[in-house]
Amino acid sequence: MFRTALRNVLAHKARLLMTVLAVMLGVAFVSGTLVFTNTISDAYQKSSAKGFGQVDVAIRPESPADKGDTVAKEQKLTQPLLDKAAKVPGAASAIGVVNGFTAIADKDGKLIGGGFQSQGGNYWGAKGAKGAKDPRYPLTSGHAPQGKGEVAIDSETAKRAGYKVGDTVRLSIDGPVLKPTITGIFTTDDGNVAAGGSLALFDTTTAQKLFHSVGSYDEIDVKAAPGTSQTALRGALDSVMPKDVASTTTGQQLADDQAEQISSAMSGMKTGLLVFAGIALFVGTFIIANTFTMLVAQRTKELALLRAVGASRRQVTRSVLVEAFVVGAVAAVAGLAAGIGIGAAMRSLMGSLGATVPDGPLVISPGTIATALLVGVLITMLAAWLPGRRAAKIPPVAAMSSVHAQATTKSLVVRNTIGALFAAAGVAVVLYATTMDGSDGQAPMGLGAVLLIIGVFVLTPLLSRPLIAAAAPVLRVFGVSGKLARQNSVRNPRRTAATASALMIGLTLITGMTVMAGSLQKSIDKMASSAIKADYVVSMANGNSLSPDVEKKLTGVDGVSDTSSLRDAPSRIDQQTEYLTGVNGASIAELTDLTVTDGAFEVGGTRVVVDKDTATSHGWTAGSHFKVSYEDGKRQNLTVAGVYEGNEMIHGIILDNATLAPHQSDASDLQVMVKTVDGTSAATKDKLEKALGDNPAIKVQDKKDLSDSIAQMFTLMLNMLYGLLAMAVIVAVLGVINTLAMSVFERSQEIGMLRAIGLDRKGIKRMVRLESLVISLFGGVLGIGLGVFFGWAAGELLGSKMPTYELVLPWARMGIFLLLAATVGVLAALWPARRAARLNMLSAIKSE
Repeated sequence: MFRTALRNVLAHKARLLMTVLAVMLGVAFVSGTLVFTNTISDAYQKSSAKGFGQVDVAIRPESPADKGDTVAKEQKLTQPLLDKAAKVPGAASAIGVVNGFTAIADKDGKLIGGGFQSQGGNYWGAKGAKGAKDPRYPLTSGHAPQGKGEVAIDSETAKRAGYKVGDTVRLSIDGPVLKPTITGIFTTDDGNVAAGGSLALFDTTTAQKLFHSVGSYDEIDVKAAPGTSQTALRGALDSVMPKDVASTTTGQQLADDQAEQISSAMSGMKTGLLVFAGIALFVGTFIIANTFTMLVAQRTKELALLRAVGASRRQVTRSVLVEAFVVGAVAAVAGLAAGIGIGAAMRSLMGSLGATVPDGPLVISPGTIATALLVGVLITMLAAWLPGRRAAKIPPVAAMSSVHAQATTKSLVVRNTIGALFAAAGVAVVLYATTMDGSDGQAPMGLGAVLLIIGVFVLTPLLSRPLIAAAAPVLRVFGVSGKLARQNSVRNPRRTAATASALMIGLTLITGMTVMAGSLQKSIDKMASSAIKADYVVSMANGNSLSPDVEKKLTGVDGVSDTSSLRDAPSRIDQQTEYLTGVNGASIAELTDLTVTDGAFEVGGTRVVVDKDTATSHGWTAGSHFKVSYEDGKRQNLTVAGVYEGNEMIHGIILDNATLAPHQSDASDLQVMVKTVDGTSAATKDKLEKALGDNPAIKVQDKKDLSDSIAQMFTLMLNMLYGLLAMAVIVAVLGVINTLAMSVFERSQEIGMLRAIGLDRKGIKRMVRLESLVISLFGGVLGIGLGVFFGWAAGELLGSKMPTYELVLPWARMGIFLLLAATVGVLAALWPARRAARLNMLSAIKSE
């Protein structure tokens, strides 16, 4: 039986080709994902480990937040602590570290690295000494920075932007632009720089002023003397460091923690990519099952003869599984090779898109190889098991007379009943989930979606007849070819269902995500336009905080009528942590349009306004009094002047900045809202940007800009999802090609007869193409219908947390998706139609 199985594989090489390709694509996606994420993770981990080469023990301030206290301020690492650390036995040197966000603009004024990995710090050395040397940052040219007018930048940034020593560079910390002179260029193993970010260094005193840590350090790095281990040095430091002020960590532990963080960050990307690879493999199972079902059907008499000469049912099933094993093994090896290429290509693509990845080898782990081989073989064998089992159950005599070629009425009734029960249960669970609140409904909705998809798949043979019959009037236009195409499409409903279902799943996901994204975009647009009356919103490009100086500069611009910064601060109310939102109480009412449900929107002194959810949780109404504990430990009584309807943009307890500021040691703003006398215009926007020194790190956006940025974000997200789901669509195309090619082989005699009675080659081609088009459109209609239903259901769930949510049906995109399904059908039919038309008439009639 084993030799028989191998001969069958070799005899049906062409018919198994599409199955091999489908499995290979899925395995390539899986192995490519593993190779890519492992390679990137390994490169970042090695790069970050180099960055800790000068650190044997790091001293960091104790953070009350680590102990659950989000209100108390973090402790300070002062100069006396640094001096004490440097004198500990076993310590060779101690360096005070100051760091914070610093954006660097290129010579065209554009932000280098997008700002998300742009860092600043201090160059350690003797104060005022040009010859000072920091072992962390070896200078390649120039000298150490001195004073606020000088800066050193990393060599990678200098190379990208074309800077050299003596150039003036534009920097931004948290507000107005700085224009220091570059006095030095250095090399670094900093992981952020290796990842495409930038690093700017100031002298220590300047860095402390710029990063709001005058007289203190963010970290103290201690280097061990020769012969002293990191553990021994840490023990010595622990004995002299005040435990309520500072904590110590070895350099090795820092490197391990960083490696774990990198691994965790890559885990999310890996999981996301593997989900889409799983979808492609799931779609591939339909092709595998369809292929082996058709192969078994075509070999019914051969299998019956094997049974008649003594082969058992188990041996017949095993022979089919051996064929599947061979096909799966070949596909897995080919997929692994392709996946390695995909992993390397994805890394190169990141570089071409401007993302910098640290150097490192391509990582192909034993786990990746084992996963690729197991996935390929197991998926193929599982998909082939049911056709093999079905073949083994056919009695030899019945198989010889082909009476088991068609499914019995009983089997169809059982299938339809099971499908209806699954579909009904799925719809019921999804509808129930829409009545639940937010995250509580996610698990039931996921379960309902799975049940409904299974139900529709099982019911697809039943659904194929009425839906394909609906296309009959259009197919009549094509005469005999159209009539034959319709009849062929429903001749074997199970085969049609399996082929259409592969395309259905991909389009269900694509349509559902498109409906959700379009609806979310509109709801966020609506929220922004309804809640804000300000003409402009000013914020940092990377989401960092703004300096209070920004609002001061904007207030002084000619034509600006009202401004208000938004800042948040932790507090304790009724033994709970609540974040306060500070605003300009005199102008906030002119800049927002929030619906007041109780009292008045009045902010000033000790009078505050509270969103409805917060008021309900504390049992407050207009006129209620409560006591707040600020971050400096001081307490104050506040009065609720009004209750408003909050949203995702503005919510919580709003009070006047004049009340909040005295309790903040280092105030910073999230954003600044601006209203002008003349409203929005290009000239007004230009005036505001110039007032901030044309700072590349600061965004000045009107409502249209906000809407465009939201649209751009959703468009980027959808394009990424479309790209990832394209693999599932490609596999579905292979499925249609496979089914048609095998169907043509199966109907060779029939096609020969049609040619003999007068249907020309063009008519044969048209028949196969129309059959493919009908099957593809059938899958497209089911997929788009399910996608719209799931998109609506998910929207209902989101609507419980987002009052402005409303369903948006992207008719134009759904039309494109249907056109995509039709294109799939036309392209998939090219080879099978050409093959059918070229069949020799007499040879085809004589074939069995």
